[in-house]
Amino acid sequence: MDSKSKIYVAGHNGLVGSAIVRNLKEKGYSNITTISSGKLDLTNTSDVNLFFRMEKPDYVFLAAAKVGGIGGNSTYPADYIYDNLMIQSNVIDASYRNGVNKLLFLGSSCIYPKFPKIPITEDQFMSGHLEGSNDAYATAKIAGIKMCQAYRKQYGFNAISVMPTNLYGPNDNFDHNNGHVLPSLLSKFHGSLEKSKHWVVKLWGDGSAKREFLHVDDLAEALFVCMEKYNSEEIINIGTGEDVTIKELAEMIVEVTGYKNDYEWDTSKPNGTPRKVLNVDKMKSLGWEPKIGLREGLESTYEWMKNNESNLRSI
Repeated sequence: MDSKSKIYVAGHNGLVGSAIVRNLKEKGYSNITTISSGKLDLTNTSDVNLFFRMEKPDYVFLAAAKVGGIGGNSTYPADYIYDNLMIQSNVIDASYRNGVNKLLFLGSSCIYPKFPKIPITEDQFMSGHLEGSNDAYATAKIAGIKMCQAYRKQYGFNAISVMPTNLYGPNDNFDHNNGHVLPSLLSKFHGSLEKSKHWVVKLWGDGSAKREFLHVDDLAEALFVCMEKYNSEEIINIGTGEDVTIKELAEMIVEVTGYKNDYEWDTSKPNGTPRKVLNVDKMKSLGWEPKIGLREGLESTYEWMKNNESNLRSI
C-alpha cells in the first residue's frame, strides 16, 4: 500500500473509521475514498456493488458497523445482527469481485467465550459459549471472520480479520443507554455536573467486571501496521494487555470530569463478561505498541466530548 493507492474507509464518520482517516492523512495518504451512510446504504447489495464498480478501490478498511453496549444489544438484537451481516457481506463480496488488493475486517473481542482463559489468545475463538448480552452482534462478527476466511480459501482473496479490545476516543457513541461503557460513563457523569447535591448517578452492575481499553488512535496505527505486514487467515488481537475494573474506571472518570455527588451500582443490571483482556503478543511481534495511557486518553476524550457536545453521535 503506497501513498498513491486508492483506499476506501467504510464507516469513516465513526469512532474507528475517523481514526483510520486521520492516521492515513498524517502519513501522507491522500487518495482516500469515503461516503456517508446517507449517500450509500451499505446494507443495500446493489448499491454497494455499483459503488465498488465505479470507485475501484485498491484497499478497503471495513470499519462500518452497527455498534453499541449492553443496553443497545439487549434492546435491538435483530437490528444488530441484520445490519452487521448485510454490511460486511456486501462489502467483502464487492471487494473481491472488483479486484481489491486487500481488505481488513474489524471484528471485536466479544467474539470470544464468556469465560475465557486470561489473557485471551486467538486460539480461543469459537471455543465456548458467548456472553448473552451481546450475542447478536458477536454472531454477526463471527460470520464476518468466517466469510473472510472462506473468500481467502475459495478465491485467494487477501482478507484479514483483527480483534480489537474495548475502544474509546473522538467520535464515539456517548449515548447513556446504548453506548459502550466508557463513553457512556463519561457522558453520564458530565451530564450530572449541574444536578443538585442530592443527585445520585446510577451505574450498571456492581463494578467488579474487568475490561481492557484501547484509545482509537492507537488502534488506527495498529490497523495500518496490519494492512502493511499481516496476511494470515488467522485472526489477530489488538489491545493493551492490561485491564481495570469498571469500578476503577468510574473512579477515574469521576476525577477527570470533576463530578462531586454520589453514585451507586444497580446490581439488577448485568455486568457482562466477568473479565476480558487480550493476549497481544502476535500484534506486538509486528512492531506495534500502544502509546496512549488510559488516564491520558480519558482526559483527551473528555475534552473532545465537551468541545463537540452539540454534535455528539448517539443511536
